[in-house]
Amino acid sequence: MDKRLTTHGITLHYTDTGEGERTVILMHGWGCSCTTVESIRALLAPTHRVITVDLPGHGSSTEPPERPDRTPWGIEEFTSVIEELSHHENISTPILIGHSFGGRISILYASRNNTDRVVLIDSAGIKPDRPLRYYLKVYSFKLTKWALLTFLGKQRGQARVDALKARRGSADYRQASPMMRRIMVKCVNEDLRHVMPLIKAPTLLMWGENDTATPLDDAKKMNALIPDSGLVTFARCGHYCFLDNPGAFATVLNKFVN
Repeated sequence: MDKRLTTHGITLHYTDTGEGERTVILMHGWGCSCTTVESIRALLAPTHRVITVDLPGHGSSTEPPERPDRTPWGIEEFTSVIEELSHHENISTPILIGHSFGGRISILYASRNNTDRVVLIDSAGIKPDRPLRYYLKVYSFKLTKWALLTFLGKQRGQARVDALKARRGSADYRQASPMMRRIMVKCVNEDLRHVMPLIKAPTLLMWGENDTATPLDDAKKMNALIPDSGLVTFARCGHYCFLDNPGAFATVLNKFVN
């Protein structure tokens, strides 16, 4: 069943399927939608109620609104939306399953709310350790931005800055709207290590050994920080381990959630 919830200035689209006594909240990664995790929903729906969310700015959910001070949303706002969804649907202790960006939200949610258990699939949440050349590139860009805004004026200069960002950014960044680009930059630089020890629910980390977007080292750091956690890796799988090896993934997930 397709549903919508208006909250925090956005309209959230989600599906509500299955009839089990326990409820799963299933969240996709950045640049995706609920269709990306359809195989996981189909796997769990026979035994669980499954809420599959189009995160704000993705799928059929609307983008976060522009604020008067132009500060972009961060993980806090995304998590607050899922907390409001839980309240709206009377879900007291969900099973949280988050892939990549959805894992970020799962981590923060579980650190301050009752949860049955948590599944983090190739999850984001660890701020990457970057080499010196990265910071040289960042500060070079900031200097260029200052020069463009100073000598071309705010409107023309900002247009040039946005064009530079679009050329230099990742595929996810280039494909996003201006609003979602600003949100992405903020979220990528949020490190959630400080809240991971607060997660009390049993937590399963499921990871592709060849993941380059969120490397396996991130999973090992999370596993060390989350008290009741375990890590399962999948050989020859990348950032979408649930698609790269669906059989093994289904076996492990079913055993954990049931």
